Amino acid sequence: MGTSRIQVVSFVSLCALTAASALAQQASAPALPAVVSKPLIASPLTGDDKKEIVLMSVAIQPAGAVPLHTHPGDCVGSVLEGTVELLVDGQPPRRVAAGDTYANPRGTPRGFRNVGETPARLLNSLVLDKGAPRVQPVVPPSRP
Repeated sequence: MGTSRIQVVSFVSLCALTAASALAQQASAPALPAVVSKPLIASPLTGDDKKEIVLMSVAIQPAGAVPLHTHPGDCVGSVLEGTVELLVDGQPPRRVAAGDTYANPRGTPRGFRNVGETPARLLNSLVLDKGAPRVQPVVPPSRP
């Protein structure tokens, strides 16, 4: 085998090993959580010691979903990036895209599902009962 052929085979082998190593690292990388929700700020509501205002950031990966839940107060929000379906108990799904807003009154079961191919980011403002759990999961009724 000639020197140039050995160099080509060595180069191709090195490329294949590098690609395989990169794929292995990518495969072993931890998956992103389907949903990440975090409070950005919580502040007392002026004139009402029993209420607080909370600004929440929500990120939903493609095909990810926020299960049905309620809040002990009103929630208004906006989609900053992506497209989601707003799922409100007793209503048909409503598609909400970047720039669109929504409002849900206290105690209304709601959820979200990312129907796009990119992550969705939402920003929610909640006026809540101070000290109450901010999110309360809704347990679906059992089927007979």
